[in-house]
Amino acid sequence: MTDGLDRIDRRTALRAAGGLAGATALPALSGCLGDSGGDGTDGSDGDDAPPDDGADVAYDVETVAEGFENPWGLAFLPDDGRLLVTERTGGISLVDPADGAVEAVAGAPEVFAEGQGGLLDVAVHPDYPDDARVYLTYSATNGAGEATTHVGAGRLSLDTSNGPALAEFKPIRVAEPFRGGSNHFGSRATFGPEGSLYVTVGDRRDTNFGPGHVSQVRSNELGATLRLTPDGDPHPENPFVDDPDAADALYSYGHRNPQAMAVRPETGRIWQCEHGEEDGDEINVIERGGDYGWPVASEACRYGTDDPFAPAHDERDGVIAPVHYWPCGSGGFPPSGAVFYDGDAFPEWEGDLFAGTLAAQYLGRFTVDGDGLDATVTEREPLLADRGWRMRAVAIEPDTGQLYAAVDDADAPIARIVPT
Repeated sequence: MTDGLDRIDRRTALRAAGGLAGATALPALSGCLGDSGGDGTDGSDGDDAPPDDGADVAYDVETVAEGFENPWGLAFLPDDGRLLVTERTGGISLVDPADGAVEAVAGAPEVFAEGQGGLLDVAVHPDYPDDARVYLTYSATNGAGEATTHVGAGRLSLDTSNGPALAEFKPIRVAEPFRGGSNHFGSRATFGPEGSLYVTVGDRRDTNFGPGHVSQVRSNELGATLRLTPDGDPHPENPFVDDPDAADALYSYGHRNPQAMAVRPETGRIWQCEHGEEDGDEINVIERGGDYGWPVASEACRYGTDDPFAPAHDERDGVIAPVHYWPCGSGGFPPSGAVFYDGDAFPEWEGDLFAGTLAAQYLGRFTVDGDGLDATVTEREPLLADRGWRMRAVAIEPDTGQLYAAVDDADAPIARIVPT
């Protein structure tokens, strides 16, 4: 969906009509109700919603550090406790949650910081500190001025006399092909439980809306989820490695612009949230080799209209429907950043999915019942809906279970949610 604010009145009206499960007297910028169901059909988050053990949890909001320029990614360092923060303009910092001290990290790559491009997500090798590699996703250009999503890695050194640095940073994967423009790079990076690196890549705003769209052509790496080894090579068990006409790194395809990805701890499954065209935002459970439909199946509107963009997922054979979506006319949930809660600070939220939204300006909480494509996802009362914050990224502090959120602004804080 568009990141704009022109649909807030419709979204507020939908909530006032009683659509959100468990919500009462919500602030005007609190978002909208989606549809739920493992087969992608219409569902309800109203009177028939499952019980919510996490309702009415009291919390406070604290500022950890501030002054960040469009922060994009968050990752805690295991056995250290500090937090890596990327900024879309190209900076990376190390933040001490105890006192808010911020140190710049040297060695970040040169990035294409225009439009939606720049320095994007950050992930830490699961064997850190034994393997000190830190992974970044970012947009960069070729000699012709075209850009694409890159994955790079360097070893984080904390012992240099000049402060922390990424040593020997280099790109390990470049999502081909390069294209003009500055939109739809994705991009999130997440390690799966088996040690593979999953990376989302946007469709680069390809407007060839048909079967020849980059998201539907498996020979390229755009509009896709890539599954890589920690060295950046295609994983040898990827679904299309034996297909000479398909990209070896492809794990799933038919995506528009996924900007949130998380592993559900109790199942090990990869979940994503992605932007629709106008409305049509989706929560997906990622299947090996799956086609998620874009642009030949969608729940979105055409921009500036209430006309469906394409047939719905349940009207198109061979595509995987979202487990939750915001249909055409709903107001949408333009997403960025997600995590499943598995901390100690808020036991009532155990297993809930938290996802940020940009234009709607709140942190969404979703309960999940069931598994895989049959999961039932219910949106609950939002968090931070009174702040006017575009929510870009979310993470859980391992030692405390507190929720951390990055706000998308030119002079932005990193905030945390703590028990009262």
